[in-house]
Amino acid sequence: MAINKAIPLEAAPRTEFGKGAARRARRDGLIPVVIYSKSIDEPLHVTVDRLDFTAIIRNHGVNAVVDVDIEGEKQLAIVKHLDQNVLTFNIDHVDLLAISRGEKIEVEVPVVHTGEPAPGAMVIQDADVLAVEAPVLSIPEEFEIDIEGLEIGTQITAADVKLEEGITLVSDPETLIINIVEPEEEELPEPEGEEGEGDTEGESVEASEEGPTNDSE
Repeated sequence: MAINKAIPLEAAPRTEFGKGAARRARRDGLIPVVIYSKSIDEPLHVTVDRLDFTAIIRNHGVNAVVDVDIEGEKQLAIVKHLDQNVLTFNIDHVDLLAISRGEKIEVEVPVVHTGEPAPGAMVIQDADVLAVEAPVLSIPEEFEIDIEGLEIGTQITAADVKLEEGITLVSDPETLIINIVEPEEEELPEPEGEEGEGDTEGESVEASEEGPTNDSE
């Protein structure tokens, strides 16, 4: 499924900078955002509501196109980079890239598989994303690969992934995505033989029959 429309996102200009100002913004439930553009030298500094932006990422992924409204001035943008707190998982900072309608951009799209391979087969997914070039309003949310009933030895490469019209592959066509293989058998430790145990017991008996050794000798 493709992202075919921009998602509205309210933003407010940011006039205070530095770590202290960023911490205050986050305490107020806001995320500091920088919007970069190829056509302007100075990036735009804004804040957005953390809950609103987090919902967009959760529901539409990092390739979501947002229509940022800054006091009535609107700008299409896509996520360039985001920082997430390792403890709280809150988004702490976002870099957006300004884009325009009709523009094509390079993005990495997640790859998922559905279904189950043939009985006795195991699926290995070697690549989790696929790089493509797509119109900004036709970016796929993900590529879904059906592996139902695939036999051992089947391989699916980037070239095998079906792309919608207007989208071109950037990744190496020979990139291995899915590999259907035979499960490896676990090697179990060999049980100790009874014969060996008997030999050990025999040696113990013989030693006892010789009697105690003289430590003084």
